[in-house]
Amino acid sequence: MEILDSRLKLLLGLMAVSVFILVGGLCLCQVYQSDKYVRLAHNNRLRMIRFPAPRGEIFDRNGVPLAVNDTTFCIMGYPLDLNTPEELEHLSKILMRHGIPFTVSELEKTIKQQRLAPYRVMKIVPNLTMTQMAELVADYEFPRELFPLSVWRRTYPAGTTAANIVGYVGEISEGELKARSEEGYTGGDLIGKSGIERSYEAVLRGAPGQEALEVDARGRKIRTIDANPAVKGEDLRLTIDMGAQKLAVELLKGWKGAIVAMDVHTGAVIALASSPVYDNNPLSWGVSGREWNSIMNDPERPMLNRAIAGVYPPASTFKAFMSIAALEEDAITQSTMISCRGGLRFGSHLFKCWKHSGHGALNVIGGLQHSCDVFFYQTGLRTGIEKLIKWGRKFHLGEPTGIDLPGESGGNIAGPDWKMRRFNSAWAGGDTVNYSIGQGYMLMTPIQIAREYAAIANGGKIVTPHLCAKGYRKPEDMGINPAKLEIVRRGLEAVVSRGTGSRAGRFGVHVAGKTGTAQNSHGDDHALFAGYAPAEAPKYVAVAVVEGGKHGSSVAGPMVGQILAHLLSH
Repeated sequence: MEILDSRLKLLLGLMAVSVFILVGGLCLCQVYQSDKYVRLAHNNRLRMIRFPAPRGEIFDRNGVPLAVNDTTFCIMGYPLDLNTPEELEHLSKILMRHGIPFTVSELEKTIKQQRLAPYRVMKIVPNLTMTQMAELVADYEFPRELFPLSVWRRTYPAGTTAANIVGYVGEISEGELKARSEEGYTGGDLIGKSGIERSYEAVLRGAPGQEALEVDARGRKIRTIDANPAVKGEDLRLTIDMGAQKLAVELLKGWKGAIVAMDVHTGAVIALASSPVYDNNPLSWGVSGREWNSIMNDPERPMLNRAIAGVYPPASTFKAFMSIAALEEDAITQSTMISCRGGLRFGSHLFKCWKHSGHGALNVIGGLQHSCDVFFYQTGLRTGIEKLIKWGRKFHLGEPTGIDLPGESGGNIAGPDWKMRRFNSAWAGGDTVNYSIGQGYMLMTPIQIAREYAAIANGGKIVTPHLCAKGYRKPEDMGINPAKLEIVRRGLEAVVSRGTGSRAGRFGVHVAGKTGTAQNSHGDDHALFAGYAPAEAPKYVAVAVVEGGKHGSSVAGPMVGQILAHLLSH
């Protein structure tokens, strides 16, 4: 009996302790932590849907669409509804069954990247067609917790013709998300990856919308609590003319190189072609890792925008700059005569002229007209490398032009300081000789050459090349003597009217310009031509650089002539 009493007492004691713990827990939850649990319950019934903003569209100067938004569908869902591997595997099987290749690991990665809160809706599968979406929703095994959302997809009607200008958008990466965490981006957002899409991301992206929903225990909508509509990004109209751009791309077909055409007074870029080309549409829609590696490892480098990032010796196109520097520094005058006998011996080395028999006695106009190397060897030595570097800085050589595209190269102005830093070697007279004809260490991009010739055409003002009015900058006057500049312009007219660039003048417009043939240690010489028209009252400048084209007079010159003729006739 005593044993029974003690057991009964123990049982009663345990019950009392249990009741005490239960009451204590209830007090803790209902009194001391009531705010916390009210907030959790509120969050569990509150669902936030984020609507991506339609991106601003891009057009050429005449309203031709270059980047537009097409309607597509996404499968949306909540992290709470896709919490287990079994749920993800079930969804993956359904997607595979309908021809949508999404593995469990890909789903996990997508969810992890976007998981900000358990009640915030996220994009599970993007870029589905109406047919795909309808088939999925009609599948009796499709999870009812998921739902379709109509969104936009970026498409590029011009495709390969303007891909190097417009660029493309892609899903924001983890690195970009961390770097731009304060700008309102979230996992799954699209962001400009290259070209105008990247340069004007802040303008084009718009502001996302958001809708707050009250849902029941099964996630079904009860009512809308609050809604803010998405705001479309700003549309952009570029300075590009698609007629001229298409012609430039066609002229470069089969070649590697670039063509640039620009307004000489404002720097507005009319055509900016780079070859070979690539299609930006698949990149915007999404490519596999294997496809991306194939593009990036292509030896033809189609994604290199050669117009702004390809660096080349300017060759004889540089002789116009040389003439200005020498005339401004009084190293020569219009009446200075220099004799060419086919070469110049400097020290122990013979620097040859392209015309082995020589050009005889020439002044600066004749030197430009016949592209006489010996004339400019002598002119460069008379001027001196320090003064040439000074004028190079006036022309902003060796630095990016500031065009509103990412990835621009600054080229290389070279010079004694640069050579000492790079090779720990002093500058030699032979370096100046090579420099004087645009060879050796001097490197420029096609857009830099175009800006140099625009300054010659517009009276000595440096313009900033731009593709959108937002990129316009007031031209910078270099203070070149107009009379001396006119001497150089007369020489460039003579190049086309009766000199090495005559083929550029066969298209019905009065062109002034300069040929160039750049030495290439990896194969055939590069062909260059830089010119403007009409010569008497310049409006447009154009530059063509053709890798392995051999001769600027026969390959690059006609390209520039055709582009300038097209611009002036339209």
